[in-house]
Amino acid sequence: MTLVVKLRDIVDELDMLSDGFQAFLNKYTGKLITLSREELAAAKAGDDLNAYSDWEPEAIQAAQAILNTDAYLLLPSTVEIHEYSIMERFCYAIEDTELRSELLRQIKGSGAFRRFKHTIDRHSLDQDWYRYRQQALEQIAIDWLNENRIEYEPGSG
Repeated sequence: MTLVVKLRDIVDELDMLSDGFQAFLNKYTGKLITLSREELAAAKAGDDLNAYSDWEPEAIQAAQAILNTDAYLLLPSTVEIHEYSIMERFCYAIEDTELRSELLRQIKGSGAFRRFKHTIDRHSLDQDWYRYRQQALEQIAIDWLNENRIEYEPGSG
């Protein structure tokens, strides 16, 4: 039986991903799991699970399972998603040249994301941005799924 995943699930996983975390797809079950780099490092080091409390041993065991099998594929990381690049492409897609220039100025230097968000809110572009970002994440997910020869159910619902 061929695995078919929901595109929406992959996109949601990419959308929630943050620095310091990696997401994996079990290529046999379709299960997605996100682990911190610390959990993965503890699994690689073979740390004593009794030294951890609460939920940590479970996450480290999941990391060990991922590291010790070929059943899991690494999803694109935040580096590969490159949110800044998506933001920059959105700015260039704005037809109004003055607004485009303003947005491009706002994304330069430290605090770029905060200034960008403030500017799109001020110009009521927030829904356009979220739609654009969603489409970019969908394309990243589709490219990754195709590259890994994984069938998927299209659609965002």
